[in-house]
Amino acid sequence: MFGEKILNYWDDIMRDLAEMVAIPSVAVPQEGEHPFGDNAAAAIDKAMELAERYGLTAKNVDYYAMHAEIGEGEENAIVMAHLDVVPEGEGWLSDPYTMTIRDGKAYGRGVSDNKSPAIVALHCLRALRDAGVVGKRKLRVVLGSAEEIGMQDMEHYFAKEQKPTMGFTPDSSYGICHCEKGHFNFSFSGKVSEKIKSFKAGTVVNAVPYKAEAEVVCCEEGFKKLAAAAEAAEIKFDVTRTEDGAHILAHGVASHAAWPQGGVNAASHLVRLLVSVWGDECGELFSFINEKIGLTYDGSLIGVQVSDSISGALTFNLGILKAENGEGTAVIDIRYPALVNGAALDKTIRACAESAGITYTLYGDAEPLYLPKEGPLVRLLSGAYEDITGKACDIYAMGGGTYARQMFGNGVAFGASFHDEQSNAHNCNESLDLENFKLHAQICLEAMYRMFTAD
Repeated sequence: MFGEKILNYWDDIMRDLAEMVAIPSVAVPQEGEHPFGDNAAAAIDKAMELAERYGLTAKNVDYYAMHAEIGEGEENAIVMAHLDVVPEGEGWLSDPYTMTIRDGKAYGRGVSDNKSPAIVALHCLRALRDAGVVGKRKLRVVLGSAEEIGMQDMEHYFAKEQKPTMGFTPDSSYGICHCEKGHFNFSFSGKVSEKIKSFKAGTVVNAVPYKAEAEVVCCEEGFKKLAAAAEAAEIKFDVTRTEDGAHILAHGVASHAAWPQGGVNAASHLVRLLVSVWGDECGELFSFINEKIGLTYDGSLIGVQVSDSISGALTFNLGILKAENGEGTAVIDIRYPALVNGAALDKTIRACAESAGITYTLYGDAEPLYLPKEGPLVRLLSGAYEDITGKACDIYAMGGGTYARQMFGNGVAFGASFHDEQSNAHNCNESLDLENFKLHAQICLEAMYRMFTAD
């Protein structure tokens, strides 16, 4: 198999990955030359440096994304990965921006999501070029800098660059994700009681908040009631007496918003605690959140619990909740089934919020992605996977949103992790199983070889 040739570049791959992990490339939108911040731009610069070092034609598209390519022709096959990462969070056993190897795994922020597939894809182009393979079309590796915050990078990139004829993004699990749920983000805003001086939970909407903090005003009797309720709660709370009340820290468990049931939402639990002690005195927003979200992750309390046979059930994640000076805002992430109408969900949620006097703001609705299992791209990628691994290629649907939905109906998510692999993506101690990584690299090169040369 041609894919085995990638192993000849292994030392370079690991060195380049360590250099990329060292860049804390959290995307932060800003004005100026670097649209997603200096660190995201530094990751683009590093990718350009690597591509040019290995003799590839490369282009920086205004620091939104870069691409490296080989071949020529009217058609354009692409592999898309991203260089931005989610914030590091807390709880790491080693420096998140120093790639550390222990027990057969590499650790570091972005080591799995999505810097290792990005580095491998560049080296796959290098391997094809070094072997003198002549293709039937252009083959590009496109690396973006804002996937984790909404993929605005690709809107800009494809406004200036050629759209793909076919492609994949190695930003999921093997086998092939032929269907991605619809995805929209929105907020609820409303009044919060002066009793709650501040509330803070979550940094990004596409992750379950692993901690939540609140400062409240209360008398000694109120403090005792709060402490007793915290002691009896389902999760761990630290309750500390302050001069005029209490500080509460809720301990949850982080998870990706596409699988919120895999985490423990500290924000939801802290709201539940406060409402259990003071009820409607917490203010209209907290009462609404407790009643219409509660501790659920399926949208059932607000009337949007739906599912279909292709992609499963809707997921509902309270990702960010902040309150101060009598005002609060909650930001929500929903992943909805492929056969469900997003506009209908929007209408239901809006009506529920407005009837309670809560301000509802929809930030965006990304429609579902769906490619037939019998299509030519799915067959091509399945063949590469099966020939490298000797195993059947699973075709599945998921709630995660990837760059595949930016490929104009011509791409899917394919790899890079395996279903039995625990990478802790979006959590502390993110890891990469190195034996699985070698297997992915071979599958990726074989798939790119076939896209490049297929009739």
